[in-house]
Amino acid sequence: MSKKILIADDETDIVETLQFMLEVEGFECLTAYNGEDALNLAKREMPDLLILDVMMPKINGYKVCRLLKFDAKYKNIPILMVTARSQEEDKMIGEETGADEYITKPFEINDVVEKVKKYLEQ
Repeated sequence: MSKKILIADDETDIVETLQFMLEVEGFECLTAYNGEDALNLAKREMPDLLILDVMMPKINGYKVCRLLKFDAKYKNIPILMVTARSQEEDKMIGEETGADEYITKPFEINDVVEKVKKYLEQ
């Protein structure tokens, strides 16, 4: 059975590119374009991994991450945070919310795919 990945970003092209690359690798992808949808989808679908953008409408990625990581039911789902903000302070916030990985935009799609594989092989 293929692993399920939730991709949440308000930039359509990023979501579609990641979705395409991950589906080529045999993953099933769910997509969301704002934090509220991402959170609801995550709770309903129980994905094996999340790729979350930080700056999203409705609920930002940090808050989505925190809400999932502090809930016993979802805390073991790996979360890769993606952001255009690379300041150290942002990385600290990302780590405090329980994010497993921090990826800065612009990123190499292949690097993200490799990180996803690394987490899902464990």
